[in-house]
Amino acid sequence: MPVSPPYRPEPRFFDLGSEFGDAVRPADFPRTILRFRNDRAAASVGLDSLTDAEWLDHFGRFAPLPGQPGPVAMRYHGHQFRTYNPDLGDGRGFLAAQMRDDADRLLDLGTKGSGTTPWSRAGDGRLTLKGGMREVLAAALLESQGVPTSRALSLIETGEALERGDEPSPTRSAVLVRLQHSHVRFGTFQRAAYFERADQIETLVEHVRSLYHPTVAPGDAPGLLAAIVAASARLTARWIAAGFVHGVLNTDNLNVTGESFDYGPWRFLPSYEPGFTAAYFDSSGLYAFARQPEAVFWNLTQLAGCLKLVADAAPLTEALNGFGPAYIRELRAAFLERLGVRSLGEAADQRLLDTTLALLREQGEAIRWEPLFHDWFAGFASSARALSGPRARAWQGETFDAFRFALFEHEPDRPERLEHPAFAVPEPEELLIDEVEAIWAAIDHADDWSPLTQKLDRLEASRQSRA
Repeated sequence: MPVSPPYRPEPRFFDLGSEFGDAVRPADFPRTILRFRNDRAAASVGLDSLTDAEWLDHFGRFAPLPGQPGPVAMRYHGHQFRTYNPDLGDGRGFLAAQMRDDADRLLDLGTKGSGTTPWSRAGDGRLTLKGGMREVLAAALLESQGVPTSRALSLIETGEALERGDEPSPTRSAVLVRLQHSHVRFGTFQRAAYFERADQIETLVEHVRSLYHPTVAPGDAPGLLAAIVAASARLTARWIAAGFVHGVLNTDNLNVTGESFDYGPWRFLPSYEPGFTAAYFDSSGLYAFARQPEAVFWNLTQLAGCLKLVADAAPLTEALNGFGPAYIRELRAAFLERLGVRSLGEAADQRLLDTTLALLREQGEAIRWEPLFHDWFAGFASSARALSGPRARAWQGETFDAFRFALFEHEPDRPERLEHPAFAVPEPEELLIDEVEAIWAAIDHADDWSPLTQKLDRLEASRQSRA
């Protein structure tokens, strides 16, 4: 077998049957050129031993892995910019496999750009190579910053010329495979509720509870909602701490494990800007940076509405009401982690959160978002480094003094991490739009993949520096 002993297939979603997904055939691509393989992620599920030829066979032509039944396009509905759409579903992707990882979590191999399905809605079922590259980058940086995220496992160029209205065409094509802790979306529940199928809601509750939230009692829909609320609050807080804007927070883009995925028009903040949006078509700013907690909570209320088919409203409402307090707790924890300091208690931690945001707000473009966390990682232990670095002039004034006081109250958390070479350079790893475009330009104009490879190497070093 081409897989290694840690590979443990467990295709549980496939057991739910045809009411939840449709067996599909992958596209027959004219070419399969391996552009990226994530061997660290592959090792966690026993797939790192695949040769490149075997990799192309399984992730470019989608020959089933051992113990896997073949691809299924998942059925779901969703609110898109708060307008309900009953015609969704996996339109250019499918669930290819499920397996346990080295932490005993059940993970999915999901695709993007793998061909048409019954839910393609006149689309071509393809992915642009640029779109695939952007997803690889987004997942890598988010993982390096401690955000719960899918990981890009594979990117294969497929040799087709695609026509797109929002970028120069024809453009190159690709198929992406992501490794993710469940593709069951809020919209999966919405589809069952749309058809008033309480039996399907019960099936989904038990499926999700038993596999992803096993501490919830069987049949306890409010308990399951509370677990999903908690996971979603943690995810949202870590987006904010990372300065990340997802761009399209529709109900089909949030899942039951609180793991970020499907990176389309994402952006990272250049500097503090609450109204910053990632999608050019988000004209109202619905999914702007500072509105992401509101968007996630709104989506959670739609999930709760689905669960009313099998549970009373009062305990569901109580579970929903846990989002706000959980989000604030998680936001404090996320900022402490990004600053590399230990908790000192709710009041002191909140003071540090407030003064950090005040400093980011005041300084704006003078320091950008990411450099603050780079310069002051581990608090007092970084004083000499920060005050002699390229932003030394920004580290002064009353707002900075309040931040420094709040920061220095907290003890550094494992300050030996500052010995990593990532902290010896003056600038942190960021992923602003100009750099993304430059990486793509090298690929597009000269087929030069070295800027992408080098960036991914630096992001991995950044991840290790904070591990």
